[in-house]
Amino acid sequence: MDLYRKVRLACAEGMSQREAARHFNISRDSVAKMMAFSVPPGYRRTAPVKRPKLDAFTGIIDAWLDGDRETRPKQRHTAKRVYDRLREEHGFTGGYTIIKDYIREREHRGREVFVPLAHPPGDAQADFGEAMVIIDGVEQKAHFFVLDLPHSDACFVRAYPAATAEAWMDGHVHAFAFFGGVPQSVLYDNDRCLVSKILADGTRKRATLFSALQSHYLLRDCYGRPGKGNDKGNAEGLVGYSRRNFMVAIPRFATWDAFNADLEDQCRKRQADVLRGQSETIGQRLARDLAVMSELPAAPFDACDQATGRVSSQALVRYKTNDYSVPVAYGYRDVWIRGYVGEVVIGCGGEVIARHPRCHDREDMVFDPVHYLPLIERKINALDQAAPLAEWNLPPEFATLRRLMEARMIKAGRREYVQVLRLLETFGIDDLHAAVKKALQLGGSVPPGGVGGRARSPWRSAARGRGWRPPRFFLV
Repeated sequence: MDLYRKVRLACAEGMSQREAARHFNISRDSVAKMMAFSVPPGYRRTAPVKRPKLDAFTGIIDAWLDGDRETRPKQRHTAKRVYDRLREEHGFTGGYTIIKDYIREREHRGREVFVPLAHPPGDAQADFGEAMVIIDGVEQKAHFFVLDLPHSDACFVRAYPAATAEAWMDGHVHAFAFFGGVPQSVLYDNDRCLVSKILADGTRKRATLFSALQSHYLLRDCYGRPGKGNDKGNAEGLVGYSRRNFMVAIPRFATWDAFNADLEDQCRKRQADVLRGQSETIGQRLARDLAVMSELPAAPFDACDQATGRVSSQALVRYKTNDYSVPVAYGYRDVWIRGYVGEVVIGCGGEVIARHPRCHDREDMVFDPVHYLPLIERKINALDQAAPLAEWNLPPEFATLRRLMEARMIKAGRREYVQVLRLLETFGIDDLHAAVKKALQLGGSVPPGGVGGRARSPWRSAARGRGWRPPRFFLV
């Protein structure tokens, strides 16, 4: 640039271009260009690049790459594959580099350009992401729900074992409670938990459970284009932000509730941040969002899936490919099912007859051993082979009690042992365990005459010591 200035200054003071070229030892064409432009114009191409070995094949390459838009992303042409096909099928004699450069230039020309968006207060975006976590010592995949308020960048994150419809609804319930209001609208992708079908005119047929949530909160829903995650870029960005900032290193918690409590704390702490390009904190801008949000309904939405079923001959009810037990007295009866994120509730008529932890595996069986005790009492030979009792981890005192009863009464002792277990139909395991433990300490046992004898033993005092009336098989 210094030479450029000197040449222009010399010519302006009367030096000819020929003399300037001789004086500064440059060509006359360079002097002419310096006088024509006040600053160096850079390299200017006057004609397109000629590629004699490639130009005849660009139409073929374009056709292949255009066809790739209709195929799976993992089975599309790479530059190496294009090069190989041109050589094998069309006699191409050029090199690999010109193929690679052409495809890279073509991709740059075809990249999508986006319009910057302005977000009014009260609008939201929602999505689900995935990350690895360790819950109760087991490494597993967490599916976390995110809800972002683009105007303020305030966020809510909650994790679940699976991204089910119930998790979507439960995430909304907790997010609205976290913010203390309901957004005017929420932008979603076309997840099947929300949209059961996209009609020909582009309208969405909503899933039943999601329609119930909308009716409860009077929520207006919006949807992005299928396969275009950038339509809700704030939520997509929040998924990545949450994974990098809230879940690195891999979170370790005893329960899902403890993990979610930590995520809520992280979201609250973030409200004190001032983001790039902003002069206010997230919390200050959140006030404008909250000002236009709707009030929460009097009661939260019951985020559960509802279904019906029939009890099988093995006192099992199938829900979402898994079987859950019910008391054997309800065999072959019609029941209703409520599937929550962490629990499955089964009822008959107006009565709840069973509650189980939600199983997110497939084709599994979830038993409550107490449900089968009345049947095992009648079919006592099934005691040692009953699948519901196989993984029942009772305190060791129960095994001691069984050995004492079987030593005194053999087969009748096993039936009496099951009758003791049936106390769990009424009392908690802690109460029964304390009674059994106390009776064993006091030397309680069953006499050879069985439970019908008139003798008394410490079983009576052990049972009554817990504040409840002992059954007849504790009176010996």
